[in-house]
Amino acid sequence: MQFKDQKSIIFFDGICNLCNVSVQFIIKRDSKEQFLFASLQSDAAKKILLQYKWKKNNMDSILLIEDGKVYEKSDAVLKICSHLKWPWKMFLAAEYLPARVRDKLYDLIAKHRYKWFGKKNSCTMMIPKYKNRFI
Repeated sequence: MQFKDQKSIIFFDGICNLCNVSVQFIIKRDSKEQFLFASLQSDAAKKILLQYKWKKNNMDSILLIEDGKVYEKSDAVLKICSHLKWPWKMFLAAEYLPARVRDKLYDLIAKHRYKWFGKKNSCTMMIPKYKNRFI
């Protein structure tokens, strides 16, 4: 499956309020329209991830496909930040921390995201203006 100009694809938990707000945040700062988005619950996400032989069925992690590679957890977040402008690039300083430390913090937030930020009953489509950014 080929995508427009080989854009990077961000997979997110479509019922998570934190995840949906994060997607909206990225869209507004993605001036080059580098990213496409798909809910992890979607059929499209399942098909695409199978092509990458990604068998984990885990809704607890953001995933990023870029240049034929799948990134997850803090690696995905940092890779996304690398495409954003200042001041968001300052988070790249976290690359100097061991991945296991970064991912431990990521896992803590992921574990409590519904309790802290809430969740929806189903995945909601984003603003119509950005509909073409979703797979």
